[in-house]
Amino acid sequence: MTIRKGEEWGEPGGLPPDGVLVASDAEARRVVTEARRAGEPVPPLGLVGGDLCRTLGGRGDVDRVRSPAGVRLPTDLGAVLLDGVQHWFVAHLVARRSWWRGRVVAIMNAQFLGDWDVAPRAHPGDGVLDVADVSPSMPLLDRWRARGRLPSGAHVPHPDIAVSRRRALQIDLGRPTPVWLDGERVGEARHLAVRVEPDALVCVV
Repeated sequence: MTIRKGEEWGEPGGLPPDGVLVASDAEARRVVTEARRAGEPVPPLGLVGGDLCRTLGGRGDVDRVRSPAGVRLPTDLGAVLLDGVQHWFVAHLVARRSWWRGRVVAIMNAQFLGDWDVAPRAHPGDGVLDVADVSPSMPLLDRWRARGRLPSGAHVPHPDIAVSRRRALQIDLGRPTPVWLDGERVGEARHLAVRVEPDALVCVV
């Protein structure tokens, strides 16, 4: 169930026989997508790499994930319609033409995007997605400074970076904009309709 303040989250246990071991967010997304498009339940995911794994405290230890020392965690899933086409993401969605100019949107289920601590408050079991929306008017020098602060999560607050926590949102990008899901470019879209699916996954770390 969605985590609540002061309550325990998850339970001890390794990856069950029907689970799938994944070494990246992109691999996890492919497992989710295949199951959803087939109308089947998403199998438990044993995380041994990726930003979601890191956010959940995973060590990349295959033996631990397969053993009773592992921890099973109910985890949220991101769902998005890109110009009406359904996709899912386990860790993050990024829409941008460039980091250095124009609008940049990051929608985070995980705390991290590679080496960057993009969403310090993000929790993959809280029933919301963390959104960072960079204004097209943000000056180049400020973008450079913010990029330098991203590894420590100190890029916010900033007047040109709108931060929110949302269960659902719609974004009009104005023109076709490249979109990355879990680190993979999936195409371009003008309109994003995003929502969280609480507790849609069981992840083992």
